[in-house]
Amino acid sequence: MTDQNTKNNPDKPDNLDKQTRQHDLTGQNAENHAAFTLYGYYRSSTSFRVRMALAYKNIAYEYISVNLLAKEHQSTEFKAIHPQGLVPALAHDGHVLTQSLAILEYLDDVCAAPETLLVWGDAARKAKIRALAQIIACDIHPMNNLSVWKGYLGGVLGVTDDQSTAWYAHWITQGLAAYEAMMDQTAAFSCGAALSLADICLLPQLYNARRFGVDLDHFTSILRVEKNMLALDAVRVSLPENQSDAALGLNPIYEIA
Repeated sequence: MTDQNTKNNPDKPDNLDKQTRQHDLTGQNAENHAAFTLYGYYRSSTSFRVRMALAYKNIAYEYISVNLLAKEHQSTEFKAIHPQGLVPALAHDGHVLTQSLAILEYLDDVCAAPETLLVWGDAARKAKIRALAQIIACDIHPMNNLSVWKGYLGGVLGVTDDQSTAWYAHWITQGLAAYEAMMDQTAAFSCGAALSLADICLLPQLYNARRFGVDLDHFTSILRVEKNMLALDAVRVSLPENQSDAALGLNPIYEIA
C-alpha cells in the first residue's frame, strides 16, 4: 500500500509500505513496547486520533499509509488485514485492533502510565470523558464521513455542493453546541487539567471544521481547549500536514510558530 500523493513529493520516500515513525518528540526515549504498526491516512480524522494518542504516550510505531483517495482501503490486500476496509487499524502483539475509540482504550490498557491515561478519574469523570468523546465519534463524525457526505449525498442523491456543505456544517455545529455545554467551562482541557479521550476526538473534528469554513467563534470553551492542545508537541507532530504521506503543497490549517 503506497500513497500516490507521496510519489509526487521529492522530499518523501517513494514507498511507504513500511516506514518507521520515530517522532522527534520520542527520539531515543520512545517507549519500548512490542512493535506497533499503524495503518492510516494523513487526512483521516480517526487516524489523527490514534496518532495523537501514540505520540502522547511516547510510543514509536511503524506507519503504513492506506490511500483513501486511491481506494487502497478497498483492496484485497488491506481487507485481509481489516475486513471492514477502514482506517485506522493498529497491529500489536499478534492482534489487529480496529475502530479508533477501541484502539484508544486499548492503548490505555497496555500503556497505562498514569500521566498519559486518556480515560482517568473516578467513575463519573470517566463516564463524562467517554460521553464527550462519543458526541464527536458517534453523533458528528458518522454524518460527515467521506462515504456519507461525498459518496452518498453527492454521488447517489446528487445534492449540490452548497447543500452538502450546509449538511456538513449543520452536524458539526449541532454536535459542538452540546459538547460545549457539557464540557468543563474553565479547565485547560475538556474534562479537567489533563488531556483525555474527549480532547483526542475533539481536535480532528475542529481541524475538519476549519478546513471547510465552519464558524467556530462562539464556542469559547472549545476554542480554549483547541489552543491548549496545539501547544502540545504530541499534537503538533500528529497534524495531517506533518505526516509522511501528506499531499505535496498541503496548506496547514493551523499557523503554528
